[in-house]
Amino acid sequence: MMNAPIRILGLDPGLRRTGWGVVSIEGSRLAWIAHGVITPPESAPLSERLLHLFHGVQAVIEAHAPQEAAVEETFVNNNGQSTLKLGQARAASMIAPAQAGLLVAEYSAPVVKKAVVGTGWADKKQVAFMIARLLPAAGGPTQDAADALAVAIAHAHARRARPAGVAA
Repeated sequence: MMNAPIRILGLDPGLRRTGWGVVSIEGSRLAWIAHGVITPPESAPLSERLLHLFHGVQAVIEAHAPQEAAVEETFVNNNGQSTLKLGQARAASMIAPAQAGLLVAEYSAPVVKKAVVGTGWADKKQVAFMIARLLPAAGGPTQDAADALAVAIAHAHARRARPAGVAA
């Protein structure tokens, strides 16, 4: 019996650029649907930039009808202010799929890298290379979009390893 294809939205949140990618998984077959980057105006106040991200993710959901979403977890660095702003961008990106009724799974960067490259400590070039190999129809996505596609692929791998309906 064949499983119906599932569309997964991957998000790589950022306040300057939020990468997004949509893949379809049917059994073990993975297919590229779309990808892009949401770029809020850098000169806008923080609240408007967050609203731009939220509306951008909403538009992606409306255009590509994913059934599930996955977001990369926030990387905590030495600059608390930067980490806080990244967390706010992540929240804005997560609310849109949650509002649409989608499961929103979360994955750490090492888990995403391991799912795509085979090691949790791969660099961004290795991730982009593997995205090009795994999803040749995607062409050459930008780094942010490639990272988002990697998040979607990590979710596709994780969902095959657990019962349907169980969040990551």
